[in-house]
Amino acid sequence: MKDKIFGVLQRVGRSFMLPIAILPVAGLLLGIGSSFTNATTIETYGLTAILGDGTLLHALLTIMSRVGSAVFDNLPLIFAIGVAIGMAKKEKEVSALSAVIAYFVMNTAINAMLTLNGRILDDGSIAKDILEGTITSVCGIQSLQMGVFGGIIVGLGVAALHNRFHKIVHGGGKFRALRGRHPLDARPF
Repeated sequence: MKDKIFGVLQRVGRSFMLPIAILPVAGLLLGIGSSFTNATTIETYGLTAILGDGTLLHALLTIMSRVGSAVFDNLPLIFAIGVAIGMAKKEKEVSALSAVIAYFVMNTAINAMLTLNGRILDDGSIAKDILEGTITSVCGIQSLQMGVFGGIIVGLGVAALHNRFHKIVHGGGKFRALRGRHPLDARPF
């Protein structure tokens, strides 16, 4: 019993390593890009000719900053995918796609509930009685601000369902016959 619990916790820990491994690179991109495109930094060190607006280096550093920011802005989705991949026993790519779909379904369902309860108004604005920062835009969907915790919960849920039911979906029948063949192949089963 103790070994089984330890094994599960070890798999959970390993599943966090994939999303965490990308953070140093994203942090470097965001940090370097933001530091050297900051107007105060450029003026203080007299680097306007090299790093000022309109220069090639400024454009490259702006791209670096936005790429790093994109990773940090989408950490919940990255964690949902990483945890689902790390916890899936077989067919990890299917669990990754399922995690993306489940993440969007979760946020869309939360958006619908917030709209039905009057927390998000018909014009898309947030009701006045809601605390600031509670509702945010997640991949263009207004939803509750759950951060990385929401992604981890989705990833764990998807992995649990995937490990239990992946054989049913791919187990037999037409799905089994189509596997490995082009979908437009007209040969009979």
